[in-house]
Amino acid sequence: MEPAQKDRTPFSDIDGLSAQMSEIVLDALTEMGRHPEIQRVRRVAFDMLGAAAGQRLLDAGSGSGEVARSLAARVGGAGEVLAVDHSSAVTAAALDQHDGSNVRYVTGDVAALDMPGESVDGVWCERVLQHVDDADATIGELLRVTRPGGRLCLVDTDWGSLAFDGMPGGLGAVVMAHVNGHFTPRQFDMGRTLRRRLVAAGLRDVTTVPVTCLFTTPASAAVILPMVNPRVPEAAWATPPGLRDEWLACVDAAGQSGTFLAVLTIWVAAGTKPA
Repeated sequence: MEPAQKDRTPFSDIDGLSAQMSEIVLDALTEMGRHPEIQRVRRVAFDMLGAAAGQRLLDAGSGSGEVARSLAARVGGAGEVLAVDHSSAVTAAALDQHDGSNVRYVTGDVAALDMPGESVDGVWCERVLQHVDDADATIGELLRVTRPGGRLCLVDTDWGSLAFDGMPGGLGAVVMAHVNGHFTPRQFDMGRTLRRRLVAAGLRDVTTVPVTCLFTTPASAAVILPMVNPRVPEAAWATPPGLRDEWLACVDAAGQSGTFLAVLTIWVAAGTKPA
């Protein structure tokens, strides 16, 4: 069975990438976790999840495990965090970075969890639903394993909000037309739909917060936005000859002049499973 996260973006099928691209993506996951804007998004989400000492939590789509380890610190020695990711390479990288906290790393499919129902007190799912085939079914699976009264916290990107300044607008539009659905997932508007999906799933006390991430240098933006990252190989771009180099030259020029700007909204939504 194909994992729920498998789609066309590099982050969706890490185990199927070339060695060069796999290294780039694994490094990117670590760099993203350290990025001040992603940390700002996560601070909002930590508050909305409200993890407490002694709880058992699920990090669904756990990446290299930074969030799982942070959650483990919040639940303490009496609690536990189960970190599930579809990529065996990412799970291995997470194990290499393990700090001895009460986290258990597992390779698995977030849409078909090998877990009993009502077995966790809360779920964290960050930037995963944009890649799955059926987000509502996946949310249903996350709710299945959540105990009544437990919290579900979803974090996802609204790629439709992505905007640039400092480069020729027409050129940016052409580039984005080629990379949409390739560098960005097909579910480009997932972030803005989270509240509706949680309400439709029957959760109560649903709260939603949009966090607009600001990038004022190409180097800062490249950590999150592959379309401004010169490390991404030309073969991965799927753009006409010369377009990538022309675009990246404009990005670099905007950085040199101090006029580069990129903004992207990431949404955080949380709700409580009815008792």
